[in-house]
Amino acid sequence: MLKNLIMAVCVVGAIASTNAQTKENDIPVENLPPAVKEVLVKYVSILRNSKTLDECATAFTEIAGGTLVNDDGKSLRSGTKQFGLKKDYNDIKVYADPIVITRVNATPSNGQGYGASKIRGMVYKIWIQKKDPALGMPAPVSIMVPEGHAQITTPKVINVGSY
Repeated sequence: MLKNLIMAVCVVGAIASTNAQTKENDIPVENLPPAVKEVLVKYVSILRNSKTLDECATAFTEIAGGTLVNDDGKSLRSGTKQFGLKKDYNDIKVYADPIVITRVNATPSNGQGYGASKIRGMVYKIWIQKKDPALGMPAPVSIMVPEGHAQITTPKVINVGSY
């Protein structure tokens, strides 16, 4: 019984992993909207140029969205800084400078976030190459272009901790 349960969990995990990396919605890198690329470049610049994690978090709040921010959309959720943002802040040094985008996937989303800061729209999952490919696979950052929100109209980083 336990053996069958473990096998079922492994199969489900393998299927979910495969679906998460599907290339079905990939678009050519050159088709990445300029406003999305601008936010990506700003995010990487914040990571590289902040002297402390606190400075990084303060600057990042402006371009953060979805589940990374509190309901007010003006402050980071408690786990964002101490986990995902901290990982990206520490790991950005192993990524190509200037950034090299290796892949873009565009998928619509019905919603990300909570309360007044909940947004929906097109999500661009953008893979960034490491300085040396021997250091591992490119890592993604997800940026959403909000649609239909009265106050949030510019692209927002909605996923951190992949770098």
